[in-house]
Amino acid sequence: MTPVVRVLWDDGADRTLGLPAYATAGAAGADIRANLPEGMRDSGFVLAPLERRVVPTGLRIEIPEGFEIQVRPRSGLALKHGITLPNTPGTIDSDYRGPLGVLLVNLGSEAYVIGHGDRIAQLVVAPVVRAAFEAVEALGDSARGGGGFGSTGKA
Repeated sequence: MTPVVRVLWDDGADRTLGLPAYATAGAAGADIRANLPEGMRDSGFVLAPLERRVVPTGLRIEIPEGFEIQVRPRSGLALKHGITLPNTPGTIDSDYRGPLGVLLVNLGSEAYVIGHGDRIAQLVVAPVVRAAFEAVEALGDSARGGGGFGSTGKA
């Protein structure tokens, strides 16, 4: 069964940009676009080095129960310009109904212009398994043992 994510346009959103879409038959993530307010559509906005900003998408979504959406960076933006997500992957819970914004950060050395309609991130729909958490007096042994970060090698 294919999960269906219901999408509602925000008031004033540019509907000509379309809904999130998969670019190829094998794509795991659906591209999502910047849907800027009317006064910014011609010029876009500048994301300065080390600046973070929530970019509007013009959408609200309803994710089926038992699923989440992971918001992930676009590899081309990250490689070419240092544009990524500071909380990657971002998680959108199935009970969230607010405006869908994408938190971007510019880790590059130069300012970058986010334009209206630019593909800014990708959305991956994933099943969610909820676990029970249990307090115990000891944990089972493993080959790694109690080692922490970096305990399995040099890199």
